Amino acid sequence: MKHDITSPNCILSRKIKAGFLTVSILAFAIMGVPLPALSAPDFELLITPNQVQSLAEKERVVIDTRPSWKYMLGHIPGALNLSSWKEFTLKSNGVAGQINQDKEFIVQKLRALGIDPQKTIVIYGDLSDKWRTDGRFFWMFEFYGFKRVALLKGGFQNWEKAGFPKQRGFGPSPKPSVLKTSDIHFNRDILADQSWIASRLGSQGVALIDNREKHEFDGATPYGSSRGGHIPGALHIDWREFFTSEGTLKPRETLDALLKSKGIQSNQEIVVYCTGGVRSAMAYFVFRHLGYKVRNYDGSWWDWSHNPKLPIES
Repeated sequence: MKHDITSPNCILSRKIKAGFLTVSILAFAIMGVPLPALSAPDFELLITPNQVQSLAEKERVVIDTRPSWKYMLGHIPGALNLSSWKEFTLKSNGVAGQINQDKEFIVQKLRALGIDPQKTIVIYGDLSDKWRTDGRFFWMFEFYGFKRVALLKGGFQNWEKAGFPKQRGFGPSPKPSVLKTSDIHFNRDILADQSWIASRLGSQGVALIDNREKHEFDGATPYGSSRGGHIPGALHIDWREFFTSEGTLKPRETLDALLKSKGIQSNQEIVVYCTGGVRSAMAYFVFRHLGYKVRNYDGSWWDWSHNPKLPIES
């Protein structure tokens, strides 16, 4: 029987865990023992089809980030199709990919989709997509201050395997929400930019991770970047190393071993980047899932390489 995150037992379990955590923190403080660097997220960030199905339709918003033709061939009933992450970005100083921070624009877009902070947002994408834009949408909603955002484990393929119904074509338009600009709270603790990174180059407390392909890290510019190379001191982890060949997240112990092999420590703050903050946003999700403190650099290499005053390595 699959675990139901909305069941009374699960709610009671969370209360017990919260109580245990409080007692543990007090004990650590009294004994003078440093607190662990990692902490489990308060909300399950990777949920199963059964858990999605257990949520009432009025309590959830399901977002399908695959191309529209794949959505048309079959999707979770009632799912919205948001296939372009660029709709929520701006081109600033000649650099694309930077997240739109105009609250009026954000509210207008999300309100029409029926999205509000009281609902659980479940996102899934194309597991074969080399950029995995569902990760970008996950990071975007967290940056906008939404607290209940999750990815669907195994994507739509897993939904079909579970035997749940699917819908073809376009469904009815969603009922607009009552989202207000006061509901949007930018979480700048999960955003990195040029100045934040430049002021911390060489810091032992920050692990800077380049999530592009190796040839890009070494200097190739397949997406029109101004210069080739990588940010000085950056480690290379292609974001796909976190996933199996089928596109599902590798087991936690495998991920822990990978990060350990790269010299990444649990007490470091992680900064991920790629070309335009999309592939790195999926890496952001992985680090969030593992309990790390992590920031995504939305401008990424498009932004860094555009400024000739910033150093690069190749």
